Amino acid sequence: MSNLQAIKITDRVYWVGAIDWALRDFHGYHTSKGSTYNAYLILGEEPILVDTVKGPFVSEMIERIKSVIPLEKIQYIISNHAEMDHSSGLPEMIQLASPKKIFTSQAGVQALRDHFHQLPDILCKVANGETLTLGNTNLKFIATKMLHWPESMFTYFADEGVLFSQDAFGMHLATQEIFAEHNDPATLYREAGTYFANILLPYSPLVLQLFKNIEALNLSIQLVAPVHGPIWRKTEDIQKIFSWWKKWAEQKIYPKVVIAYDTMWQSTAKMAIAIADGVIQEPGITPLVMPLSSNERSSVAFELLEAGALLLGSPTLNQQTLPSIADLICYLKGLKRKNLFGQCFGSYGWGAESITILKEEMQKMFITLIDDPIKARYVPTSDVLSTCSILGKKIAKLIKTKI
Repeated sequence: MSNLQAIKITDRVYWVGAIDWALRDFHGYHTSKGSTYNAYLILGEEPILVDTVKGPFVSEMIERIKSVIPLEKIQYIISNHAEMDHSSGLPEMIQLASPKKIFTSQAGVQALRDHFHQLPDILCKVANGETLTLGNTNLKFIATKMLHWPESMFTYFADEGVLFSQDAFGMHLATQEIFAEHNDPATLYREAGTYFANILLPYSPLVLQLFKNIEALNLSIQLVAPVHGPIWRKTEDIQKIFSWWKKWAEQKIYPKVVIAYDTMWQSTAKMAIAIADGVIQEPGITPLVMPLSSNERSSVAFELLEAGALLLGSPTLNQQTLPSIADLICYLKGLKRKNLFGQCFGSYGWGAESITILKEEMQKMFITLIDDPIKARYVPTSDVLSTCSILGKKIAKLIKTKI
């Protein structure tokens, strides 16, 4: 008898995924709590596997499927998203289960062929809004292009109101408690937010359009089943994750100032603390000082999700910023957080090139710069620190007028 068991989530749907307790990096995003790769089995006259798992975890998925039905009973596979953490188990499943067809979006057909060059000719494209009846199972496919890949789509299992949402509404959280309501609410919020900030934020306009599209379809959603993290099955929890996503996608200004920096001999650190001291003088606005020696880039991205300003600090090293700051800027530029105020600061010895670089990069990020950059030769004087404090207070006051 199999050791790993499928988990029943509705009368006809089982979770047959895998848990990755060791995952700590997802293409630059620090996943401190691991992740899950969620695959789902729909039982019926013609059983269907919805998505697969990351290649090294296929054996876990197979065990779970076998706890419900033999592999050869699977008639179809649906691929909602071709990224390798969900599709790299597909070739082995095709070989073992011999499904009649694999359904995916038109772009998904090409993406899967580009990933796996010798797939059998069983890939079938489905269009946005297309409905399909497989045995006694009624499905609707919803295109979600660029949420977050070009071929991404949702599958809606109409008979039980299950929305298989691929990466949408998920999070990187390794847990055996696969239902959201069985997990710590604060953990759910932080991990869902970190996931949105580090993966979906650049596509915020498309997220807002997604909700309009879903509302127009008038679906009776009873359960949301993403490919990472817990499943949302209580009405209030579904409403909660939807409201979080809407809020984050709007990219509003919040009463928080993020001050991210690195330092060599604590001069830039002193400036960061002085800026924070100025912020806190304005009641209701919170400064968050984030030295990059102890904060991951993905944590900074999460904090910016609900912030009103970003200040970046670095001393000059070899006519550049410190590498940690350069890394952060490269990362944040791609995430495209909008509606931020900010400024840059830092110390220098014989050249203040880091300040010039920071200012140029922040302008490229469309951050509204307040006053002028602040720089200190070697160690900041009391006058420089006072200027830092004044800047912090000024930015905090400005945020207050915008929220």
